[in-house]
Amino acid sequence: QVHIVESGGGLVQAGGSLRLSCAASGSTFRINAWAWYRQAPGYQRELVAGISSGGSTNYPDSVKGRFTISRDNNENTVYLQMNDLKAEDTAVYYCQADIQYYLIGTGWDTRSYEFWGQGTQVTVSS
Repeated sequence: QVHIVESGGGLVQAGGSLRLSCAASGSTFRINAWAWYRQAPGYQRELVAGISSGGSTNYPDSVKGRFTISRDNNENTVYLQMNDLKAEDTAVYYCQADIQYYLIGTGWDTRSYEFWGQGTQVTVSS
């Protein structure tokens, strides 16, 4: 079983910066892709950043140029650098990992599984 620990949220003034991180640990596994989502009260959860196994990234227009997703594969860690934060960025942020397990006697599982961080609150004051 994989365990993901998320950290880095907090209170920041508009125009400030925060860096979120998620670290995965557990039995033998590999992470194919990471993503960051956020959810504000009364709003649907939305994707804010994704990074593939090949390193390609994607962002919605609302955060392009301000947010950057990166990863450290050796440490099974993903980061979200958030700059020029706005009040509209206030939400609970969640990381998501797409994971494959190594199966003894078989090799890497052909199936992948989603694991989520516990969420961290980001509050941006005007």
